[in-house]
Amino acid sequence: MAKVIFKSYNPNDNLLLPPCLGDYLPRNHPARVVSAIIDRLDISEIEAGYAGGGTSSYNPRMLLKVIVYAYLNNVYSGRQMEKLLIENIAYMWLSGMQTPDFRTINIFRSRRLADKFDGIFTQIVLLLHDENLVSLKVQYIDGTKIESVANKYTFVWKGSTEKNKAKLENNVREALKAAETALAMENAEEQQVLTADDMARRAESILNKMDEEGISDRKLRKSVEKVRTEKAPKMREYEEKLEILGDRNSYSKTDPDATFMRMKEDAMNNGQTKPGYNVQIATENQFITNYGIYWRPSDQGTLIPFLASFSDRYGMQSDEVCADSGYGSEQNYAHLFGKGVVPYLKYNMFHAEDHRKYRNNPFLTQNMYYNADENYYVCPMGQHMEHIGDVKSASDLGYESTVSRYRARNCTGCPLRGMCYKGKSERRTVEVNHQANAYRAEAKRLLTSERGLYHRSNRPVEPEAVFGDIKQNHGFKRFKLKSNRKVRVEFGLVATAHNLRKYITVKRKSAKPMRVA
Repeated sequence: MAKVIFKSYNPNDNLLLPPCLGDYLPRNHPARVVSAIIDRLDISEIEAGYAGGGTSSYNPRMLLKVIVYAYLNNVYSGRQMEKLLIENIAYMWLSGMQTPDFRTINIFRSRRLADKFDGIFTQIVLLLHDENLVSLKVQYIDGTKIESVANKYTFVWKGSTEKNKAKLENNVREALKAAETALAMENAEEQQVLTADDMARRAESILNKMDEEGISDRKLRKSVEKVRTEKAPKMREYEEKLEILGDRNSYSKTDPDATFMRMKEDAMNNGQTKPGYNVQIATENQFITNYGIYWRPSDQGTLIPFLASFSDRYGMQSDEVCADSGYGSEQNYAHLFGKGVVPYLKYNMFHAEDHRKYRNNPFLTQNMYYNADENYYVCPMGQHMEHIGDVKSASDLGYESTVSRYRARNCTGCPLRGMCYKGKSERRTVEVNHQANAYRAEAKRLLTSERGLYHRSNRPVEPEAVFGDIKQNHGFKRFKLKSNRKVRVEFGLVATAHNLRKYITVKRKSAKPMRVA
């Protein structure tokens, strides 16, 4: 039997020459790619945030490399990054053997990068553009809800806050009025809106009057003091809540920027709302070219500000935009056509219009004959539905539309009455938004064109695939930071990590070498 020989093993053996960590990293290792790309970036805006004086600070470029590389590897915790800096060769190489603790990492991520990381992300996308990986001429847009780190039971609802505020206001108004009447105060006030400051001021005035005149009505004094010590502060609390809410319907006490939304990841499968953010992205060749964080749960109201952020980021607007039916509103079509952007945006009934049941229904307004010259519709029985006027309607976003109303001359005794409409009115009335219909007709022409079919087939493998990769493959389903400002940095890091992963994959498959250190 041959003798077994083991290699020499001594973990405490000293080396003649100190090893170089870079020797243990392959030439195209992702850590080298991250380092090389970040070395090409201008981070002067981040460096300008340091006040100077005192002890030396960790190099912001080094911290940026470590954090971006951590996000590249699905590490989102500052404590885990601290651990890897003393255990993992790639992290040790990136940091130059420096070991910032998790507090330093978290402060840099949440404070130093806040309001500045957008510039870093933009520079990286422009590097991709320089290598012809993105053209910035087209945007595939989609959104998803990502849960906030806030407690899901710390909700504040606008409806209940307004209801309780009004109830308290009426209660205090009656109490103050009764006290002022009992004291025959000449300056008794009748205010339409009673603020917390008004309550405290009037209560103080009543108590001073009682002290001056030596009135010792305990019941009266107790009710007025309660207004000053309990009800006025409570009213101030309601006012502060409504100020935070603004146009929103809800927010979380532990993350006031988060809004309660229905999430796709619903463990209880009961439609429970959770605090979160609506994250919008634009992609091209599965690279993220823009991102935005919004409080509106619906995508429709985010498109215009999102496009504006793209324009601000690059100083230009893309030629084409492709998105699903969640974005297909009259306001969005008007904006895109007005800016000269070709919109490949579906609308709600885009697919339904192709169904036989829809096309063959003669009672639908869309299927009735319309005489544009004389402005009337013809109902299935052949009688004219005359134009009776226009009405203005405004969306919750403030966009004003014009709706034309048409009414049949006489529906009494019509044999099709039961199939035509279910209303109690003797004559059927329909409302038509001609401008919206014109936009939809043009959108349908674009969507069914050769270019439109290309974009429609491409869209599911663009933003939807990117969100699936980020959430399912890389486990980013919940933010770790609070507030829109910090959440924006966090998702910016996620988007950057995604772009670099994609860049590494593309370069490995191509003949062109990656630019590494």
